[in-house]
Amino acid sequence: MQTDAGPVAVIHGSLTAADILGAWKARWGIGRMSYIVPPGLYAIGEPDRDAPVLVTANYKMSYDLVRREMRNRNVWLLVLETYGINVWCAAGKGTFGTGEVVRRVESSGLSHIVRHRRLILPVMGAAGVKAIEVKKRSGFEVVFATLRIEDLPAYLDNGMQAAREMRELTFSFRERLVLTPIEIIDGMKSCLFAGLPLSLLAGFSTGVFSIARFLTALLLYLVAVLSGTVLTPLLLPLLPGRMFSVKGAAAGAVCSLACISILDGVTTVGRLDGAAALLVMTVVSAFYAMNFTGSTPYTSPSGVRREMQRSLPVMAGAVFADLIVIVTGMFLS
Repeated sequence: MQTDAGPVAVIHGSLTAADILGAWKARWGIGRMSYIVPPGLYAIGEPDRDAPVLVTANYKMSYDLVRREMRNRNVWLLVLETYGINVWCAAGKGTFGTGEVVRRVESSGLSHIVRHRRLILPVMGAAGVKAIEVKKRSGFEVVFATLRIEDLPAYLDNGMQAAREMRELTFSFRERLVLTPIEIIDGMKSCLFAGLPLSLLAGFSTGVFSIARFLTALLLYLVAVLSGTVLTPLLLPLLPGRMFSVKGAAAGAVCSLACISILDGVTTVGRLDGAAALLVMTVVSAFYAMNFTGSTPYTSPSGVRREMQRSLPVMAGAVFADLIVIVTGMFLS
């Protein structure tokens, strides 16, 4: 559509099968870092000079969710260059920030397109944007709307007044579940440089390579990864401790004891084998549970650093102890 600042692309709110498939692939880490749209100003419906201006990231999943919720409405959508990172993470990295907001306002000619001087940003972007600075540099007031995209229609209908629940942070079972696919994929990648070497070492622990011991060790490693990437997030409120690594260690320990018990029912599990499995599974689960902190709304960068400083040395010590146990078993076999 033509505006006083030049042509603006008109987009639709209905998602296609390709959009849905693309979101599914991004959830599983397929083409995740290239799932982007060009930054700039877009029109949804037939916005006029008084239509609200929403701001989002150029991560296509964020962009798609906003335009879906704004279907059948007339709004402007200002998309920032966040290099394919969602609003919350981009705010932490600084790409969804004050400077980028000001640059997009200027490059889009927004002041010539709308009469008002108001930008509606998601609350999750507040960490990266200084509203006072944006107002000073661009003349546009920044209003932080809601936490969840699905609350945007009600927010706009309510005269841009947010009800309390629109800004209450939640991290429900479903919200945690939707984050696990990418964690699983990242965890499984470690099998190449950690799981396989440890399993090969376990396979040779009797002095002669045993394919059964190798496959068993590899299976236990995979269970430990799933414990840290799936079980821990899903049971997060029920697991003991405040640190995610402690929660993951607890889940890993329970999984390892259950696996050892099952294996002992099939074949005799020696003390050294049991100790090695317990150490590895607990550490692997704790590591990937700690990695999940980057997907949660609970932690801060300083809190994550503090947890890593405390947990990583303990994990390294446990891995070293596990290697001693495995090597000792080789000499005693």
